[in-house]
Amino acid sequence: MNRKIQFAVITFSVLLVGMLLLGASTKKQSSPEETYRHIGVFTEVLSKIKSDYVEEPDMKNVTLGALNGLLESLDPYASYLGPDQYKQYAKVSAEAKADVGLILAKRFGYIAIVGAIPGSPADKAGLATGDMLETINNVNTRDMPLAYAEIMLKGDAGTTIEFSVLRFTRPEPQKVTLTRAPVVLPAVTNKMLPENIGYIQVQSLAGNRAADVESAVKSLEKQGAKKFILDLRNCATGDPAQGAAVANLFQDRALLAYIEGQKQTRKNIEADAAKVATKLPVTVVTNRGTAGAAEVAAVALLETKRAAVVGERTYGDAAVRKTIMMDDGAAVILSVAKYYSPSGKAIQDTGVTPSVPVIDQQNVPTGDEDEDTPKAEPKKSTEDEILKKAIEIAIKGVPPETAAAAKTGAGDSALGPLNIPKPQ
Repeated sequence: MNRKIQFAVITFSVLLVGMLLLGASTKKQSSPEETYRHIGVFTEVLSKIKSDYVEEPDMKNVTLGALNGLLESLDPYASYLGPDQYKQYAKVSAEAKADVGLILAKRFGYIAIVGAIPGSPADKAGLATGDMLETINNVNTRDMPLAYAEIMLKGDAGTTIEFSVLRFTRPEPQKVTLTRAPVVLPAVTNKMLPENIGYIQVQSLAGNRAADVESAVKSLEKQGAKKFILDLRNCATGDPAQGAAVANLFQDRALLAYIEGQKQTRKNIEADAAKVATKLPVTVVTNRGTAGAAEVAAVALLETKRAAVVGERTYGDAAVRKTIMMDDGAAVILSVAKYYSPSGKAIQDTGVTPSVPVIDQQNVPTGDEDEDTPKAEPKKSTEDEILKKAIEIAIKGVPPETAAAAKTGAGDSALGPLNIPKPQ
């Protein structure tokens, strides 16, 4: 499809959603007449494109582009899959045994990387939060349904997949080839640090990892831990409910989070005193690759004043998603409810802003990579500045001036929402 048509239709889709949301904000619920009036405008624009545009457009692609633009403007994790695409999605999801270990979202119409599972082929190749996939196996990801991109990553172990990757420091896309392999989600690990600090690293909350965190807490206490650091960096997998379960290990009474949607009445997730594993001080560590369940845990401990959060603003992804079937066999995968922080912030929309902001220098490219080496990874700082600061906070507490700045929101801009460059 002509890029000018794509841009026009997708822009209109965003405007249409904006009008619908504006109507929803001024009324409890838009009337059917109001909704259909907006749809009528949309239909009229499509008609004018078909009849008056400089060349005959492919209306199927125009419509698909509009649908994807509409969904992305509402929800960066939503997808529309046509009947054949959905059949392939269901089959691959059930049968595929290997993957490359990427967690994806939509940004600017393209596929963006939320994170790479530690130890996966993608992680070993240096792909990271904020990178964008311009093409997958030479197929442009512009307007590609997110769910379809996800199934393209899957396949038989030993097979390869090629990406064209857009990065902050390179004007031209990089070609990266990965070999699919069984992806093993990282286990919870722990160790004792100086000053009787028990360190727990959680890089996945899939399955029942909350129970593993509990075991780590008890083991470290037996070893003499007097305080804890809970490291949730690059933790982007797992059910958000596991995040609340992790928070409950450290918090005996409080609202930890709540779930709410248009058709789902508010459901509060309260701390259960019987599930608390420790009352010792705890400091939480996050970075831009922290997403989903880990964000629920971090914001629950932050907003209930149980822990300081040190590091970077998190990605923003905590929702209940549902596959909604269409009459023709197509499907829409959509967030039907969101997880909210105790103060009422939608985690998917805002992420988690640390009380002590620190930029992750280990993942900041220097910009002087060898241009003749397409797979060269960004050079990284050898010192873990975030963990160093977390240890300092665990020992000394949060300085008053830092706490005051965090309370007023000062300093957020340095870490603000991810400054992902828009592909040309």
